[in-house]
Amino acid sequence: MLVCQGRAAADGRAAAGRFADPVAARLLSAAERGPVDEVRAGTPPQGWRARTTYESVRACADVVVPRTVAIDEALRARVTGQLVILGAGLDTRAWRLPELSQTDVWEVDHPASQQDKRARIADAVRTEAGGPEEGDSGGRAGRTGPDGLPALARSVRFTPVDFAVDDLGAVLDTAGHDPAVPTTWLWEGVVPYLTRDEVRATVAALAARTAPGSTLIVNYQAPSAKAAAGRLLTRVLGSSLTAGEPWRSLWKPQRMAALLAEYGLRVVSDDDLLTLTHTFADPAGGRTSLRSGRVAVAESR
Repeated sequence: MLVCQGRAAADGRAAAGRFADPVAARLLSAAERGPVDEVRAGTPPQGWRARTTYESVRACADVVVPRTVAIDEALRARVTGQLVILGAGLDTRAWRLPELSQTDVWEVDHPASQQDKRARIADAVRTEAGGPEEGDSGGRAGRTGPDGLPALARSVRFTPVDFAVDDLGAVLDTAGHDPAVPTTWLWEGVVPYLTRDEVRATVAALAARTAPGSTLIVNYQAPSAKAAAGRLLTRVLGSSLTAGEPWRSLWKPQRMAALLAEYGLRVVSDDDLLTLTHTFADPAGGRTSLRSGRVAVAESR
C-alpha cells in the first residue's frame, strides 16, 4: 500500500515523459489517499504520527519513481508473451502499459494480498460507477472480482502462492504458464524481505521455468548504513507502514550477479536508483540513500 501511495503521489509530478501511474490512486481508499493528497499539495500535517506517515509517503515517492522508470523501460525493451510478477502487491503495469497488449501476465503473491488487491480493483470500479465507497457496508458485500477494471495486458492471471508452503513451479503449471516459451520475470520490492536462502530458492524455481530468450528484472537493496539507519528510525517512530517488515538480506552487485550466473542468468545492466534519478532530474539532487537501491536486468543464456 505504501508503494502504491508513493506512485500516486508522484504521478504527473516527476520524470515527465518517463513516469506515470494514473491507476495507483484508484486502488487506494479515501483514507489512504489522504496522505497522498497532502504530499502532492506540500502541506505536512500536524502531529508526529501523521507527519511520520506523510514523510514515509514522500520518501517512498522519491524511491519508486526511478525504480519504476528503470523497470518499465526494461519491460518495454523486452516484451514477451509471458510476464510473471513475483510479489505483485498493488502493481499496476497490466492496467497501464499498452506494450503488454500481447502479453499474458501472472501476478504471483500471497493469497491474502491478492484477495485485498482484487477487492480494491472491484471497489475502484464500483466507486467510479457511483456505487458505495470502500468501507460502506454495501461496498464490502458486493465484491465480485477484478474484471470490471479493464487491463491493457492480454490477460491477467492472479496466482496465489504462499512461498513458505507452496511450490512455485507447480502453481504456475496449474495457472497455465508455459516454461517452454520465453518469459519476462519481474521481482520488485521483495528481495530485501527474504533471507539469502529464500532468495536462492526463488531464483532456482524461476530458472527451472526459464526458456532461452527470457529476462529477469530484479530490484534489490545493497548494504548501506545510511539507508538502514533511516529505516530503523521510521520503525522507532512507530510508522505502521513499515512495522514488522525488517530487511533480511542485502546484496552487493557482484554477489547478486554471481547468484544469477549460477542459474544461467547473465546480468546485462545493474544500476543504482540515485544514478537513475540523475537521468531525469537535477544531477546534484536526489536522496543519497537511493544509491543503495538497485535494479538489475539479467538474460537467460
